[in-house]
Amino acid sequence: MNQIDKRMPKAKSPCHCLNLRRASRAVTQFYDKVLEPSGLKVTQYSLLQNLKMAEALTISELARNMNIDRTTLNRNMKPLINVGLIKVTIGKDSRSRLVTLTEAGKAALTDAMVLWREAQASLEEYFGAAELDYFEQLLSKLESLV
Repeated sequence: MNQIDKRMPKAKSPCHCLNLRRASRAVTQFYDKVLEPSGLKVTQYSLLQNLKMAEALTISELARNMNIDRTTLNRNMKPLINVGLIKVTIGKDSRSRLVTLTEAGKAALTDAMVLWREAQASLEEYFGAAELDYFEQLLSKLESLV
């Protein structure tokens, strides 16, 4: 299991937004480091996981499920398309595009899931179950701002 460096926290900013953004970047970097042997970033892992759960989605549906804008989604999809982990085909009409996970994508996701679980366990160990549960409740509350 990857041990989280238990350095003293950085000095907090008086800006709540900056504190959240710094924490978000740190967590993303942590997951990316743990997932590195799989060749996937945590954003890519999340995209593949969303596709696995839904099997096939339009780009708009996938963006909505992931709560990101279509531009960001398209940028995140390009490397996955290029290496054959996902494919985009014409949907029910010529204007819609359907995104699906390929067999190679399913295999990459299965391999990465072991590492993702390791990252999850490290965070659970670092925070403790009760503190992590409360933190996730606060994050949900923040997400409901928009």
